Amino acid sequence: MLLDGQHTGRFRWEQLHKTEKTHCGTLVEINLQREFDFADGEILDYSIANAEVDCKFSQKLAEWMIPPEAVGGLVLGLWANDFAGKWSAGLVRTTAENLNSGKNRDAKRTLSQRGRSAIRWLFKDAPLQANILLHLPPQDIDAIFRSAAGQKRVNELFRRLQGRPISRNVVATVAMQEDYMKRVRGNGGARTTLRDEGIVIFGQYQRHSEIALALGLPPIGPGESMSVRLARRRPHHEGAASAAIDGERWVVAGSSDPPERAPLLPRI
Repeated sequence: MLLDGQHTGRFRWEQLHKTEKTHCGTLVEINLQREFDFADGEILDYSIANAEVDCKFSQKLAEWMIPPEAVGGLVLGLWANDFAGKWSAGLVRTTAENLNSGKNRDAKRTLSQRGRSAIRWLFKDAPLQANILLHLPPQDIDAIFRSAAGQKRVNELFRRLQGRPISRNVVATVAMQEDYMKRVRGNGGARTTLRDEGIVIFGQYQRHSEIALALGLPPIGPGESMSVRLARRRPHHEGAASAAIDGERWVVAGSSDPPERAPLLPRI
């Protein structure tokens, strides 16, 4: 929500303004309350099972800033790291012995070593959908975002990131257009353009997932797409994983396989 990649093309935490970073914890707190319908607390953020709970988010694990009014209460502490692709959530009682004695100018305190040990983790290092753009070499990022045309940027994305599931959010960030998924489909989208290069783009559909798995590719999750260059199965492909597509057997193309027009994937 803060990066708003569809309209800004941003995908790194460092690209946010200082005021946006400050607002991140508030957005986490608001959206948790919406999702789970927590009641408002009398003093702290939530009332859960008749207990007052304060919600805290930090970019560093367990480095939550505890305000004076939350001392002695329960804190629902959250952490997420986009680059690592992980997130955690835990509960801790902020008793005096669980807090450091030092305070900042707002009289907020942090968890002591004992307090960190007292955290009851609800989720620890749980998987967060990968932001694949964060792990690309600079030359790939430059090549993808070089064009002023959204369709060309999406084409380059799927040309360079083969064999890896790509989320809708990444497509939106690269396309920077309202109907960004249209840039992936056939009828003029990347699926049409890249077919001449031997590249197919699988969607989240069950039949597409079955073909991808038969080819030895990673599973495709909800809202994800994945491109790969294919080659007709020939004698030198013996032992390679293959799948029947458009009436022929195909394998994932190797570097020695010349480009050939890709098959048509099943219509969904």
